[in-house]
Amino acid sequence: MVIGRPREFDVDAALDLALHVFWRKGYEGTSMSDLTEAMGITRPSLYAAFGNKEDLFRKALDRYVDGPGGYYQAGLQKPTARDVVDHILYGAVDAMTDPSNPGCLAVQGALCCGEATETIKQELTARRAKGEQDLRDRLARAITDGDLPAEADAGDLARYVSAILQGMAVQAAGGATREQLRKLADMAMRGWPPMA
Repeated sequence: MVIGRPREFDVDAALDLALHVFWRKGYEGTSMSDLTEAMGITRPSLYAAFGNKEDLFRKALDRYVDGPGGYYQAGLQKPTARDVVDHILYGAVDAMTDPSNPGCLAVQGALCCGEATETIKQELTARRAKGEQDLRDRLARAITDGDLPAEADAGDLARYVSAILQGMAVQAAGGATREQLRKLADMAMRGWPPMA
């Protein structure tokens, strides 16, 4: 049996570094040289540990969802629809304005995707759609449970929250402050349907 050389770098730390490069530059704007330089590894080591650039980006997206973007899944577990949306919106504000995190990877990563990166654009679109579907399902449960008015439309409400989140991500990328984004979240919450 042939045993390969052990890795001489921390895979998790390297993935965090790659995540931040993709975050700052987007998928298309990130070169393999950018990644290997930031991660402190050679191309062969990158390919052996993570696969190609597209595979690495997908792993970075998963890392984002489990880390800085974790507020979303945590919000879905809240007891009322209002608590769910409140947690998601204000969690997004905090994540998007955290000085150590440059915005929303699902939006930032896609801002410059051209034809050559169609599969990444599709991946990001599918992930955003999955997040919206998860929220729609949670809000539909809230309607069934009587937590939202029976005439509320879970799909429309989920689309509304998603549009607010995407708009805040673009605003954050343009330099909006935490206070400015919190005001947007405040306005969205003032318009939220009252409990049934």
